Amino acid sequence: MQNRQEKISQVVVTAGQMRDIEDRIFAAGMPVVALMEKVAGLIARRIQEIPPTPLTKVCSVPSKTPFLRGSPQAGGSRVGILVGPGHNGGDALVVARELHFRGYEVWIYSPFSKLKELTLQHLQYVQSLGIPIYQTIEQLPNSDLLIDGLFGLGLEKKLTDPIASAINQLNELSVPIYSIDLPSGLHTDTGEILGTAIRATHTFCLGLWKLAFFQDQALEYLGKAELIDFDIPLADVEAVLKDAPRIKRITPATALATLPLPRPPVTHKYKEGHLLLICGSRRYAGGAILCGLGARASGVGMLSIAVPESLKPLLVSHLPEALIVGCPETETGAIAQLQLPEKTDLSSFNAIACGPGLTRDATPIVQEVINSERPLILDADGLNILAQMGAIATLKKRQGVTVLTPHTGEFERLFPDVTDAKHDRVKAVRQAAAQSGAVVLLKGARTAIANPEGIVWIVPESTPALARGGSGDVLTGLLGGLLAQAATKQIPVEDIVATAAWWHSQAGILAAQERTELGVDAFTLTQYLLKALT
Repeated sequence: MQNRQEKISQVVVTAGQMRDIEDRIFAAGMPVVALMEKVAGLIARRIQEIPPTPLTKVCSVPSKTPFLRGSPQAGGSRVGILVGPGHNGGDALVVARELHFRGYEVWIYSPFSKLKELTLQHLQYVQSLGIPIYQTIEQLPNSDLLIDGLFGLGLEKKLTDPIASAINQLNELSVPIYSIDLPSGLHTDTGEILGTAIRATHTFCLGLWKLAFFQDQALEYLGKAELIDFDIPLADVEAVLKDAPRIKRITPATALATLPLPRPPVTHKYKEGHLLLICGSRRYAGGAILCGLGARASGVGMLSIAVPESLKPLLVSHLPEALIVGCPETETGAIAQLQLPEKTDLSSFNAIACGPGLTRDATPIVQEVINSERPLILDADGLNILAQMGAIATLKKRQGVTVLTPHTGEFERLFPDVTDAKHDRVKAVRQAAAQSGAVVLLKGARTAIANPEGIVWIVPESTPALARGGSGDVLTGLLGGLLAQAATKQIPVEDIVATAAWWHSQAGILAAQERTELGVDAFTLTQYLLKALT
């Protein structure tokens, strides 16, 4: 049971893929009406369970006695059901019926004149139960909760008046809104707001996670999201997705399984990976420190950090276990030349991470590491220098594995000709990885990672507490340390990148819970990396 649930929780689908999966279920004999009953029953149960203000029953059995007027502060009992013309509206009507039978005061808003046959049948039945039905927004009574079943999977056209105006008015109410499958008005794949959209307090995603839940532009409309698992057979999921590039939601189980742990009882530091960090400048010494602290938390066996000579005492004081390599520096305080210890060259390391705090005066250094064949992570000024060199043409010549970790602005400079990352992050990162041959990690509220084969991993949760200078430097060090260890243990690079991104976000979430979002500076974040795994 657990194994199936874990697999289902990792799957992310497009609207087209979800339709194909449902078609297989119906073709196998599952009646549409039976599935609707099952889904709506699960939703009705969750509506009654959700804290902090679970609905309060008016009475245990429906009667002709007038309903008591529930108080929103006490949880309330008045539920408004917003019904659309399709099966999403049908789901909402079954929820309305179930809540009515449990003794809640229910009313229905049904503004459409044409409904799908099954939805129309449900509407006729709830009307026979005496549930009031309203067709205009002006008629609606007060409520303590709204259930949004206007539009679900597959909406593509922009909403227009009068429904757009009605949604805007509903959003202005100080009432929680629970959306079924997706807030009405969101594009299922891109998360685009189609004119306007319901701002949900809570969204019940039905069956499998939809792509919109991981697009940054949709997040402020989704509220708290949860998956309603209605037992889709894994065989149907696999049959539809087998030939398509996968989109995977990173879960704790998948991330922890990828960590290079436990270590064998007999080992030594060089068997646990040797990472070279190339970072820092006189102007940005903190980037080198934060990157080093992130690498320390990864458990990498050996850590070497190349910095300008003037920074060496500072780095030694913060990271006494690391080998700090002082390099000749430019007049501006950047690394002028990579001066590694005797009998050491770039091939001596299992992985190299380059960029935080470098400044663009270190361009020759970035060119040198790109010409090496070692697994390479580029971040910050490493990415800016790569963009000046021409990212795609340069990376196609590389023989070694490359990992890029841009935020949206850096991504646009690196890949100006791919899909707009602000419009469709998943499509953009997939195109960038395919064109460059690199593993690309696009930072954001929902970090997306793609490999050149088109497989995408998505970090399903994060915190705005990470929107602070230096957070990305910590990620670069953490990722570098894991990548160096992966090289000695034959763990796929893209899995390690996804694990590092998940680990970094979990540390931020934990730190924000304990210190509030304002209390999570990048140095504090490094102190929560190991706590996040316990």
